[in-house]
Amino acid sequence: MAALTEMVDYTVEDGVAVLTLNNPPVNALSHGVRLGLLKGVEKAQEDESASAIVIYCEGSTFIAGADITEFATGPKDPQLDEVLVALEDSGKPTVAAIHGTALGGGLETAMACHYRVAVASAKCGLPEVNLGLLPGGGGTQRLPRLVGVEKALEMVTSGQPISAAEAHQLGLVDDVFDGDLRAAAVTYAKIAAQGGEHPRVRDNDEKLLAAREMPQIFDMARGMIAKRARGFLAPEYNIRCIEAAVNLPFDEGLKEERKLFMELLMGPQAQAQQYFFFAQRQSSKIPGIGKDVAERPINKVGVIGAGLMGGGIAMNMANVGIPVTIVETKQEALDRGLGAIRKNYENTAKKGRLSAEQVETRCGLIQGTLAIEDLADCDLVIEAVFENMAVKKEIFANLDRVTKPGTILASNTSALDLNEIASATNRPEDVIGLHFFSPANVMKLLEVVRGDKTADDVIKTAMAFAKRIKKVAALSGVCPGFIGNRILYFRQHQAMTLGLEGAHYAQVDKVLYDFGFPMGPFAMWDLAGLELNWDKNNSKPDTSVTDRLCENGEIGQKSGRGFYEYDEKRKPVVRDSTTEIFSEVAANLGVSQRDINDEEILDRLLLPMINEGAKILDEGIAVRASDIDVVYVYGYGWPVYRGGPMHYANKLGLDKVLEKLRHYQKQSGDDFWAPSPYLVKLTEAGGQFQ
Repeated sequence: MAALTEMVDYTVEDGVAVLTLNNPPVNALSHGVRLGLLKGVEKAQEDESASAIVIYCEGSTFIAGADITEFATGPKDPQLDEVLVALEDSGKPTVAAIHGTALGGGLETAMACHYRVAVASAKCGLPEVNLGLLPGGGGTQRLPRLVGVEKALEMVTSGQPISAAEAHQLGLVDDVFDGDLRAAAVTYAKIAAQGGEHPRVRDNDEKLLAAREMPQIFDMARGMIAKRARGFLAPEYNIRCIEAAVNLPFDEGLKEERKLFMELLMGPQAQAQQYFFFAQRQSSKIPGIGKDVAERPINKVGVIGAGLMGGGIAMNMANVGIPVTIVETKQEALDRGLGAIRKNYENTAKKGRLSAEQVETRCGLIQGTLAIEDLADCDLVIEAVFENMAVKKEIFANLDRVTKPGTILASNTSALDLNEIASATNRPEDVIGLHFFSPANVMKLLEVVRGDKTADDVIKTAMAFAKRIKKVAALSGVCPGFIGNRILYFRQHQAMTLGLEGAHYAQVDKVLYDFGFPMGPFAMWDLAGLELNWDKNNSKPDTSVTDRLCENGEIGQKSGRGFYEYDEKRKPVVRDSTTEIFSEVAANLGVSQRDINDEEILDRLLLPMINEGAKILDEGIAVRASDIDVVYVYGYGWPVYRGGPMHYANKLGLDKVLEKLRHYQKQSGDDFWAPSPYLVKLTEAGGQFQ
């Protein structure tokens, strides 16, 4: 065995040169891997004892992509395209032996080989679109030549990998093996070496011909991504590259791919998506809690409340095989909740995402009871009842009484003081907040809230448990609304102020929608239900738009009317009567109305979010700025291609953010706009949110 680099070894096995890659954890295409591959291919050309070349990876996977840490600094030579040309132009057959995943640059490396073989469990894909990019190593030019244009369009615009079986059926993989992949690949390479010329993917245009006669295939692809990827540039750029593969010679297509790749790479969307890629991985790392802190085992979970939230939380557990016991106070409510869970699973099965057997298995893991004592053997109990402090404290006092020592007691509260909830127990160190977002079985965010006395092992267990139930966790300290809802309050407050000052509520919504959010603040109110924060006994319809609507029974989508009117498909229609209510309330409050342009609306919606985020960092409520961004992308629909409010502030420039805050403070005379001292200090130091 000869070491070509620290990451690549060269051996000759049964007359075949085997280039063995070992770059844990995912064999990324870092400089050492690229250099080793190039040296290995060159060495094999001169090695008379080798008739063919196999690329094999140690560890759990084939090359799972590029080393994206090099994007910021630029990769060293050799570049990937030089390695791929060497593989493709090799005088001896090259074979990629795929196990685990061949993703991004890994699949591009495999497609540059003459042959590809895989184990049955392998997956292949080009996920660059999820980082705001496109494959930059010829992936968009070779993939349609192997799998056809329609499938290539689907793969590059979704980023979803395909199985080895499907890859074999499509022609992406030449053979699939069970057992010893290395030995099978060597045997395959020996046989290949006995043939004549070896196929280069670049020379095969057969699967492109049909698309040349059907250019509408690209319009269809654009139509499919219009809603799914609204606002994203990368899917469209990927489509253009596949068009280039169809309409241009291979080398010209490569040039077009490279040009479009560089446009994306240098653009703000790719930078934001790559920033967020690292942000969501960083959010689970909690300073001060070391590897020596042991996690508590969680083998059985209890949920209190079988409503929409409690049922969704229970489904998260059942989805990963954890038994759940749901507690309700009345049999009718329990039956309704369990029925809703079953209906959700059955609807998923109708869409082909679950089998009937899986539905029964998951439903079988969820048991209902009216006795809180049945939670005695649970390792984690999550309270998911309505936001009432007295009710929650009573529940936690009872949980303290009935659960075993060491059980983690969690509240799904979205805003209440966790420390006060914990005070109802004799073990506040076991109490933590687990704030799920509705629908809890769909939304990826889990806001983990640590109280003043929450134990480190409870925090560590909660963060790890989030991954287990396929959530992305962000840690928050205790404050009203925690990270997400605290910031949201200031945006919603300003949205209402804009409406009273003369901006049409639909205009406000459109500005935020055009920015990339799935809906604006008023549509969001209608979706959640206006009655959630309405106090009937203290209603002030003359000075509150929402109170006026609630008194009219117009509480949002569920009533068919709120700010908007909704048809049977819940499509919103602007209501003149809502505009009149805004005008009447503004007059009662003595607020003068005027036309407000979109730029001011966007400023006044987003700047308060940034400012409040700075205060949250200053208070130590959030561990890091990127955690705030994780909360907002996964919990509140902030477009990932804009990175989150704190990343957005960095890109705007903190000096510009500060200037705008001071402008609105002076214009309004309202301390609402007073800049956070932390923001001022950071700006004056020339820093950025970290």
